[in-house]
Amino acid sequence: QVHVVESGGGLVQAGGSLRLSCAASGSIFSIDVMGWYRQAPGKQRDLVADITTGGITNYADSVKGRFTISRDNAKNTVYLQMNSLKPEDTAVYYCKITGKRAFYRGPSDYWGQGTQVTVSS
Repeated sequence: QVHVVESGGGLVQAGGSLRLSCAASGSIFSIDVMGWYRQAPGKQRDLVADITTGGITNYADSVKGRFTISRDNAKNTVYLQMNSLKPEDTAVYYCKITGKRAFYRGPSDYWGQGTQVTVSS
């Protein structure tokens, strides 16, 4: 079993900051990409940012310059620092880990349960 657990969501005023964390544990052999997605009510789940093992990052245009993704490979943990938050950032934020459970297996995606981020105006 692979466990993916997010933390750090909450309620914040517009212009404020939050830091999300996501830790992967269990029977995982290696992790490639770690990323954050978000889903607002009535909308599809979209990529916010992701990061490779080597530190290459990718951001949605809507968060560039405001959000920063980072990871600690030794702890199998990924972070999302969110600054200058806007009401339109309100959503459930999900962590996705792409990794292998054994060296001879292909990669699979593992999702967390999500954490709510609410930005008030």
